[in-house]
Amino acid sequence: MFIHTFEVPGSSIDGYGHVSNIEYLRWMQDGATAHTASEGWTLDRYRQSRAIWVVRRHSIDYLMPAYASDRLDLHTWIEWVRDCQSVRRYLLTREGDVRALARAETLWVCVDPESGRPKRVPEDFIQAFELVVGGEAEALRIVGKASDSAS
Repeated sequence: MFIHTFEVPGSSIDGYGHVSNIEYLRWMQDGATAHTASEGWTLDRYRQSRAIWVVRRHSIDYLMPAYASDRLDLHTWIEWVRDCQSVRRYLLTREGDVRALARAETLWVCVDPESGRPKRVPEDFIQAFELVVGGEAEALRIVGKASDSAS
């Protein structure tokens, strides 16, 4: 489980006065990159391992709006890794709140950067991360945001 806390910049606000949908996608990618780097999987290490990640599919449920100057927690974790694929989940909350602003998942595919072909996820990558199974409720429990109303 990785948590990135940040303040929503004014540049993230759209014409409706709340965070633009595209910003959530940017934050997801930034969070995934920061999470893997925190475990030693930097871009250089991926290149040395001849294994990089590309997105096959993103899915985002927008549940409540966020606004400029909100302090947000982006929770991200890897749910599973199989062969050449992995699912990463995301939960965006306001700092100190259990209610989700957005929940999302990305299906990532590991590929050889030279051939562009899918390849098995390196074993040392798999060993670097603790998988979190159990969805949003388990994620909130792990980060200490669980309550009777969280599900």
